[in-house]
Amino acid sequence: MQFSIRGQQIEVTDALREYVDKKLSRLEKYFDAPPTSEGYVTLGVVRGLHTVEVTIPLAGVTLRAEDRSDDMYASIDAVVDKLERQIRKHKTKLNRKFRQEGSLKTLFVEGSPSAVAVEEQDYDDLEVVRNKRFTLKPMDVEEAILQMNMVGHNFFVFSNIDTSEVSVVYKRNDGKYGLIEQN
Repeated sequence: MQFSIRGQQIEVTDALREYVDKKLSRLEKYFDAPPTSEGYVTLGVVRGLHTVEVTIPLAGVTLRAEDRSDDMYASIDAVVDKLERQIRKHKTKLNRKFRQEGSLKTLFVEGSPSAVAVEEQDYDDLEVVRNKRFTLKPMDVEEAILQMNMVGHNFFVFSNIDTSEVSVVYKRNDGKYGLIEQN
């Protein structure tokens, strides 16, 4: 698996590049054949925190993980752990689906029985514990941001008065705001 490694406000040294390659090569054991797509790794330093973002586009799914900590190497380790958990969850989901359809072809390599038990346990933890219903008031993006800040949440769902579609505003980690709109 090939990775494009770039730095934001940090120089990517050979030692960092080798460490990232070594750690991300652990993910190859989860695949029948190494993915042909190129993964993207962004290393950065923002306000003294070392940030690592990894995106791996695959057929039908995109794996993405991000971590921030005081140590770049710890952030790299945490991102790889997050990606492994995502792969195990997705593999369990795919294997269940294929078992139901009677197909044996999977994207991921079969694991040991103990690994499967852990994977199914992780997958079973995806339980909806609360359900909310509310009427979406038509408003513009600025009003939605104000409403979001007023209720103290980090996202807010609203009916966009400009597009007449459901949209979401969210607060980004850099303190700015993002908007998710329907295509």
